[in-house]
Amino acid sequence: QVQLVESGGGLVQPGGSLRLSCAASGSIRAIYAMGWYRQAPGKQRELVATVTSGGSTNSAESVKGRFTVSRDDAKNTVYLQMNSLKPEDTAVYYCNAVVRGVLVNNYWGQGTQVTVSS
Repeated sequence: QVQLVESGGGLVQPGGSLRLSCAASGSIRAIYAMGWYRQAPGKQRELVATVTSGGSTNSAESVKGRFTVSRDDAKNTVYLQMNSLKPEDTAVYYCNAVVRGVLVNNYWGQGTQVTVSS
């Protein structure tokens, strides 16, 4: 089994910054893609940004130029640096990882709340 533990959410004013972290632990032989999704009230979960094991990144148009996804494979951790935050970025942010243990499975973290408000 694999666990993903997120940290770094909170309340921030518009224009501010936050950094989210997500550490994977458990029966891990390899981690393929890692990334972040978010879900605002009344909306579907959407992709924010992902990074492959080779370092290729993909991000939503709404966050390009403001958010940066990165990973530290030595720590099995993925980060999301969020700058120039807007009220519409308010959501629960979920970490996601595709992990090979005995089998390859897709895992989710428990979610961390990010609220952008003055």
